[in-house]
Amino acid sequence: MTELSRRNALLLAALTAGATGLTLAGPATTARAAAAPTGLAWDADWAAAAYAADPAAATASGTEGGPFGPGAAFDNNAGTRFSSNFADDAWIRVDLGSVIRITQVVLVWEAAYGLQYVVEVSRDGAAWQSLYTENAGTGGTTTIHTHPQPALGRHVRMRGLRRATPYGYSLYAFQVYGGAPAPASTGTANLALNHPGYSNYYQDAGHTPLHAFDGGVPAGLSGDATRWASDWNDHRWISVDLGATARITAVDLHWESAYAVDYQLQVSDDNQNWRTVHQPTAAEVAARDADIGTPGSSAGLHDAVTLAAPATGRYVRMLGLRRRRFYSPAPYTAQFGYSLYEFQVWGTGGSAAAEYPAAPVESTGAYRTVFFDDFAGTGLDRGKWRVVVTGSTMGPVNGESQAYVDDASTLKVSDSQLLITPRYLPGGYTAPGGGNYKFTSARIDTSTAVRFTYGRVSARIKMPAGLGLWPAFWLLGADVDDPDVSWPDCGETDIMENIGYPDWTSSALHGPGYSADGNIGALQHFPAGQDVTGWHVYAVEWTPTAMRFSVDGTQTLEVLRQKTLATRGAWAFDHDQYVILNFALGGAYPAGWNKVTTPFWGLPQSTVDQIAAGAATLAVDWIRVEQRA
Repeated sequence: MTELSRRNALLLAALTAGATGLTLAGPATTARAAAAPTGLAWDADWAAAAYAADPAAATASGTEGGPFGPGAAFDNNAGTRFSSNFADDAWIRVDLGSVIRITQVVLVWEAAYGLQYVVEVSRDGAAWQSLYTENAGTGGTTTIHTHPQPALGRHVRMRGLRRATPYGYSLYAFQVYGGAPAPASTGTANLALNHPGYSNYYQDAGHTPLHAFDGGVPAGLSGDATRWASDWNDHRWISVDLGATARITAVDLHWESAYAVDYQLQVSDDNQNWRTVHQPTAAEVAARDADIGTPGSSAGLHDAVTLAAPATGRYVRMLGLRRRRFYSPAPYTAQFGYSLYEFQVWGTGGSAAAEYPAAPVESTGAYRTVFFDDFAGTGLDRGKWRVVVTGSTMGPVNGESQAYVDDASTLKVSDSQLLITPRYLPGGYTAPGGGNYKFTSARIDTSTAVRFTYGRVSARIKMPAGLGLWPAFWLLGADVDDPDVSWPDCGETDIMENIGYPDWTSSALHGPGYSADGNIGALQHFPAGQDVTGWHVYAVEWTPTAMRFSVDGTQTLEVLRQKTLATRGAWAFDHDQYVILNFALGGAYPAGWNKVTTPFWGLPQSTVDQIAAGAATLAVDWIRVEQRA
């Protein structure tokens, strides 16, 4: 038998064993435990299987009555539904029959949906931990991914906090996906199956590293099913925690068409120090590099790697060095990310107890000021602020019409206020390094003076109104200029933006899986009699668990870390950011709203006239950064 045939036989045996419902040690003593779901495929709904095996697996705090019992959410019938008793604290739960790693929960709501609720998991039905907290539900279908949270459990429940309607909580479907983690093994087995996966970057919540260890290998290695996908950079890695030291003899990498041309397989004892145990030869790299695919039509690749000598370690990772090229179109080429359907680690040892670390908790302590500027001097304090220059410090962005300059005509301090006043230059301004602009403006930041992680950031600001004017007060990840990070992986926090409409401003977060037009954000409208031309305090409170935006002390948007991880992508806000104040003109965001294309994109003639008259000034009274003591 060849090595590949032997490994395929072992894979079949391992999957067959996994399908019989492997369990962790726990209170599996009820009659229902004997009826635990068996023969489940990697993409099977464990909740539906548990209910089919024993209808008593589905329970609820109460029901509306009639045909609306809890089983209706687990019966695989889109025409039936569960409806709870009419109480905010109502709940529905399912006993899966055995402990699995829960990878995904899907809630399909009827019109009576939850405005606020939590989805929780338990090993024993008594001690519960949160998988997901919803703070602003909108109904429809909610898909909850568990990476990177501890999610080993047998019982899953939705516990209501606040209803969106006077009726109960009503679900057409409550689905649970996952699988039993590979246990310690004395015989050769895939020790990575349903174990915690990690990566430095991933595209969004639907393509986390956990998807590369769920047992799913699609036929033909094509399509979007169950895969890890990195962002579009070379130096990306994916790893797995085997739970305990293992003797590793082989690795299978089931690539989607976006495979690595060159990579290293590495092992580690501590998840920090890595030893390379395999790398394709120069000839193999050359052959892979010569296979230039066509996006959307190329199949994947299966790397069946037998290590030259067994390796010992608890952690195994694939470190990407160079990505495959695609015709885009020929003879031009482009590169995407790395994409793996499945990452299998063959050997002995390991442990099913491998788990993700606990999620961060809310910070405590009193706030103290760590940065403050009330612009009381005669000029800008260059010890606190860097002045950005287009063509020198940065290039053009977002299709905006201005160049940022370091000049008193656009940026000055007067009467204890920072003032930014754009200028219209019909003859044009040539930026350093080239580029001609009809407008100049100003942008300043604290990148060279103050960078910080977590805190409360606020400023008192007033702005002009005029379509296409785009002043902003925001934070940017301090690693934005690292070519291995860049935007949006660095994270961006827009505390306040205005695009010329007098009655509202916006706040937003940008990160992997939620950037540009797909950001997580909201508009806030001023009370009657107020608008952007008056003084207002714009703020964000940034903690390990959330971002909370406010205007004049009233919260306008709350973005939860857990919810972002579960539904959008990686939380990009656990490292330093710095403060930015700028005044842009036109570009993508204003044009998306006002639909103006001439004389400038997003900037109508009326606003050009306003700028030419010197009647568009952003004023900042003070800015403050506070952190917990």
